[in-house]
Amino acid sequence: MSAPFSTLAEFEKVFADAKSADPEVVLAARARNAQLTKPPQALGRLEDLAIWYAGWRGTDRPSIHAPQVVIFAGNHGVAAQGVSAFPPEVTAQMVINFEHGGAAINQLSKAFGAKMAVHALSLDTPTADFTTAPAMSEAEVVEALTVGWNAVDPATDLLVTGEMGIGNTTSASAILAAIFGGQGEDWTGRGTGVDDKALAAKISVVNAGLALHSSALGAPVEVLRCLGGREIAAMAGAIARARIEGIPVILDGFICCSAAAVLHALNANALDHAVAGHVSAEGAHGAVLKKIGKEPLLDLGLRLGEGSGAALAIGVLIGAVACHSGMSTFAEAGVSKG
Repeated sequence: MSAPFSTLAEFEKVFADAKSADPEVVLAARARNAQLTKPPQALGRLEDLAIWYAGWRGTDRPSIHAPQVVIFAGNHGVAAQGVSAFPPEVTAQMVINFEHGGAAINQLSKAFGAKMAVHALSLDTPTADFTTAPAMSEAEVVEALTVGWNAVDPATDLLVTGEMGIGNTTSASAILAAIFGGQGEDWTGRGTGVDDKALAAKISVVNAGLALHSSALGAPVEVLRCLGGREIAAMAGAIARARIEGIPVILDGFICCSAAAVLHALNANALDHAVAGHVSAEGAHGAVLKKIGKEPLLDLGLRLGEGSGAALAIGVLIGAVACHSGMSTFAEAGVSKG
């Protein structure tokens, strides 16, 4: 399926005809859950997860066989402002590490049987410094959205998107402030672990970007263009494609959720196919999840990015679905329901 958009205006319309979870399958999955050999709600949120997943997969006894993890990498012009504890060349170095299987996300993908791919987006051409100009042109945003869209395998049954990009927590903070309101200090954290002086500078950079691009604040795709990054746009494209295809998504941390927030601002139902894998140690991530209406599955103090928290949560969802689809009913097991 080729991307059904060539402009940002066309991308805004991709959710207009997006299918929703099958309500009849949801009812059937609930009915099955009520007959499984356990007390009601004994498996807690696992039960709700399995029913949610069933509705998107179109069967009341689903299984997960083909999870996909897609990592997008991009460089940010705003990194020249000293907003990260690491230099921009680390982005390309980490891409090589991903490709050689040496990163945390490689291990987590392998552990849960996920096919993993890495897409580097014009690393030699960073986005513009958003304190002086829009980060990207419309053509650049559309290109990144398309990369994300095309990266999704239609045969996958569960998607995780991750990222790598020095400076991208600054971009994510600016996006979230622009979409949800507030100033840099409300949405900006330490990212890669910057000290107090660098954090103050980072907040100042975010506020400068908000001031320069104030005219874009009411338009989510313009916020993405003016304050975002290629890897953030690519994640948005991938999450959107999954929505159209009916593929469930596990959202990762702060940066991934900034991409998701753009979609949520476009359409309140845009993230119905997504759950939050975890809440990260990046200060404002919990606030983002509340804004987009997602309760995290895990809270382990992670702040790595790369899709790592979401990849770890694949195991939770696999467990939920395995119990739902594999357990016997009271009748099948010959157990009295009481």
